[in-house]
Amino acid sequence: MVLYIFRIIFLAAFSLFLFSKAYTQHPAQSNLRQKTIAVNPGAGYQLDTLSIIPGSFKVAGIDSLQYTIDYTNAALYWKFPPTDSTVFITYRVFPFKMNSSLQRMNFDSLVLYSTAPIRAPAAQNNQRELFNFGNINAQGSFGRQIGFGNNQDVVLNSNLNIQLSGMLADSIELQAAITDNNVPIQPDGNTQQLNEFDEVYIRFKKKNWQLNVGDMDMREDRNYFLKFYKRLQGISFQTINNISKKTESNTLVSGSIAKGKFTRNVFQGLEGNQGPYRLSGANDETFFIVLANTERVFIDGELLKRGEDQDYVINYNTAEITFTPRRMITKDSRIQVEFEYADRNFLNTNVYASQEFDFNKKVKLRVGYFSNSDAKNSSINQVLDSRQKQFLFDIGDSIQNAFYPSAVLDTLTAGKVLYERVYDTIDNVVDSFYRYSTDPETAKYNLAFTEVGFGLGDYISDNNNANGKVFVYVAPLNGVRQGNFDPVVLLVAPRKQQLLTLGVDYNITPNTVLKTEVAASKYDVNTLSSANDNDDNGYAAKINLSNTKLLKEKNKLSLISSLDYEYVQQRFQPLERLRDVEFSRDWGLPLVAQRADENIIKAAVGLRGENGNNLQYQFTNYNRSDNYSGFQNALTQFTNWKNWGFNNQVVLTNYETDTYKGYFFRPVIDISKKMSWLDNWVIGGKYTLEENYNKNKANDSLNFTSFSFDTYTAYLKSDPQKRNRYGINFYTRSDKYPLGKQLVRGDRSYNLNLQAELLSNANRQFYLNTTFRKLKVYNNEVSPQTEDNTVLARAEYQMNEWNGFLNGNILYEVGSGQEQKREYAYLEVPAGTGQYTWIDYNEDGVQQLNEFELAAFIDQATFIRVFTPTNEYIKANYTTLNYSLNITPKQLWGNKELAGGEIFIKIYINEFIANIKEVSGRRLIRI
Repeated sequence: MVLYIFRIIFLAAFSLFLFSKAYTQHPAQSNLRQKTIAVNPGAGYQLDTLSIIPGSFKVAGIDSLQYTIDYTNAALYWKFPPTDSTVFITYRVFPFKMNSSLQRMNFDSLVLYSTAPIRAPAAQNNQRELFNFGNINAQGSFGRQIGFGNNQDVVLNSNLNIQLSGMLADSIELQAAITDNNVPIQPDGNTQQLNEFDEVYIRFKKKNWQLNVGDMDMREDRNYFLKFYKRLQGISFQTINNISKKTESNTLVSGSIAKGKFTRNVFQGLEGNQGPYRLSGANDETFFIVLANTERVFIDGELLKRGEDQDYVINYNTAEITFTPRRMITKDSRIQVEFEYADRNFLNTNVYASQEFDFNKKVKLRVGYFSNSDAKNSSINQVLDSRQKQFLFDIGDSIQNAFYPSAVLDTLTAGKVLYERVYDTIDNVVDSFYRYSTDPETAKYNLAFTEVGFGLGDYISDNNNANGKVFVYVAPLNGVRQGNFDPVVLLVAPRKQQLLTLGVDYNITPNTVLKTEVAASKYDVNTLSSANDNDDNGYAAKINLSNTKLLKEKNKLSLISSLDYEYVQQRFQPLERLRDVEFSRDWGLPLVAQRADENIIKAAVGLRGENGNNLQYQFTNYNRSDNYSGFQNALTQFTNWKNWGFNNQVVLTNYETDTYKGYFFRPVIDISKKMSWLDNWVIGGKYTLEENYNKNKANDSLNFTSFSFDTYTAYLKSDPQKRNRYGINFYTRSDKYPLGKQLVRGDRSYNLNLQAELLSNANRQFYLNTTFRKLKVYNNEVSPQTEDNTVLARAEYQMNEWNGFLNGNILYEVGSGQEQKREYAYLEVPAGTGQYTWIDYNEDGVQQLNEFELAAFIDQATFIRVFTPTNEYIKANYTTLNYSLNITPKQLWGNKELAGGEIFIKIYINEFIANIKEVSGRRLIRI
């Protein structure tokens, strides 16, 4: 960070010097650049021939998280491309290019082809090194560790961590990270930037090619139908070549083993509950590891930032996400999480290849191919026997029914939970079920239970005194199953997915672009079965024509128009989501809609001027093969005028099917005023209405998917450019629910948020964010909520005194969330290595939880207590106080030469950390 600040200061000073020289010789010219550019995802967009001043680049209406900018080379790269075909950008430039190269001759020619070849002088290094890498820079550690104790044998541990960088020969750049550590956990997801401590890779780069071997992150966003972000282990090769003077080729080929599988979770927030919320896998798995930095979290369609001082934190190892006080979670929060998680049921391989040709900067031809497949004969975590393979063969593509019976014959011994099989006659039909038993004559079955969902199983969890989890049978009631567990295991079938795309971009004129793309996919959800293979293939196509016409040079007023058509077949399977996270909701459909053939026609026209001012109208027609038809009109306006800000949008959608019809209406009006006479404070108000009116054609009543709510907001905040920032925000929301043929008001919430950031003093900084919420229920018949008051607060104070001699942090946080229920059992271990002993008080030979006690003698300590997490949570209020203080005496002397006792004082470091957390009356103190 210090180096980055130093670079900024240096560049600013250097540029000021050059500007002053230029000003004395030439007339002053503005370094401000304002332009409208086409959205070109993928390889990047060259903005300028000069380097951009850091911090000056802005894209109107686009968050900085959606792109990265190379200030030195003036290049823009999209992480998440916007839906618009063009964007308006502003930035300032230096009067030069930072990394411009000046040379008379090529270095390779001097070294290799000179009549008197130049030899690099031999390095004089008398220091003996453990590893000698020559001219390659090497950093890292090499360690050996010996461990021993009175209860263990001698253990020898070793670790190796090396980072390499430099040049091989004279032109091949090398970067490598090598380690022999195998870390099965992920880093903590509580910061915006993650440090990967277990990556292993080697990268070679020379001029126009690059070779990567090992761990790598691969992102593809140049194609509409072939978008993905994958964390892989394998090899990739990319080369860029000029086939002719006007033709450029970009080739990328990779083969790898996939680290994980992509999935998406959609769920509703709980009133006043910050979490943690447990994520689930594609096969409803609940215990897995999320791959670090692959998650994207949305609330109400807005992309959130990770970090304790941002919107959320995530525990990658337990797949749990918790929201910070900055983002209050309520009953109205629509939460969507996309991520990759470790899935090692089968050996999973990826093959990806792309080829792009650029003909004279006028025509681009792209071909992309992606294949992901499970090796059905190479099982890892899941080993299938012949009967299980036959079972998967018989069910075909109905993998949602891949629940295989898990009763295994066993012999009853102490510590085992076994069941007996009981036969009964139900509705004149002889049937059987399993019952927990401690009788050695009848307890013969060892069962594995799986949660299948409420109303889908015949067993429930029984909290008895057994040393292990016990399930009890519940008979169906009027033919309706009453349990949520069954003695089955879910078998995961091997899958195969392939996708091929072909795209052409044609610049008809400098301002008119035609983009076309077609795609074909093959998705087999069960490669062990040939049944239902006739529905594996799917197709999709998209065509877009956009035009930008400059109307007025003075204010850069441009007319932007576009026409778009998209077709997606029901059986087409993309790698990831194609459209906005809340696309289906804007059409009166569920967030996760049933698949169907889709036809989308879109036409848009708008005006865009300087400073990002724009006005746009868009018409969309959406048709589905399930007889859904809809029309959408959207008007968007953004204006900055004489310190007034207007950010408004009106969306009206009319839709109809065979059984229902309705409309979705969403006006958003946001008006603000910057008060220059009050130190640029901003005052504003916002009104939002969302109403989905969904009526059944048969009885003219409203369907349960109907809803309506309106929100009134008022806010006051200080100038965001100031070091000290303050803000207050109040809003009230009223919700209506369907009842018969009308929408009835059910509840209203009142919310107040206060924010403060005092950063003007570099040695003492203070952050405050607190929210108060009151929920008032008016009609218990339609609203399922109960009246509640919620308080969320986070206050943090940081200090750094006497040049770093004393620095510390105090954090106080209060809020409400939920706590996971935990169950425990006792596991037998070798004598002397445990903590508990078993005393069979009732002399029945069966272990009960109340028969375990702390061992009085070491030779009796033969059991340990093992806690197991569950999928059940209870709401809990919490209060947290974190305090840390660090004393570093050497900061008082700096680089001054010391002697005697001063040396000891200089190397002395004292650190004190305390954590006090109280959850629902239980206080945890850690020092």
